[in-house]
Amino acid sequence: MNKILVVDDEPNIRLVYREVLSDGGYEVLEAESAKETFEILNREPIDLVVLDIKLRSESGLDVLQRITNEFPNLPVVLCSAYVSFQNDYTSWLAESYVVKSSDPEELLLEVNKVLRKKGGH
Repeated sequence: MNKILVVDDEPNIRLVYREVLSDGGYEVLEAESAKETFEILNREPIDLVVLDIKLRSESGLDVLQRITNEFPNLPVVLCSAYVSFQNDYTSWLAESYVVKSSDPEELLLEVNKVLRKKGGH
């Protein structure tokens, strides 16, 4: 079973993503900060990270850069309520970009696609 790390500072978003991804057959871990994210990444084998761009105390794009540097083969799916971040070159480091919406199924479809491409699901 693939392990997905959901990084978002909003507990309700993490809950929705956990439910949708768990129902999709994934084991889901959660983090609400960069510190927690890297603690988990350094102790657990993670297959994919779902990362919010706007975290409370840090930029998700900074976290993305660090993940890319420290875990170069780990795919990241960025999530944001703001479409404008797709134009930020740093966001191009991610495998995919999903705009938060009332339909979390889009995230599940994107996660499935990215993991299939990487040969993991």
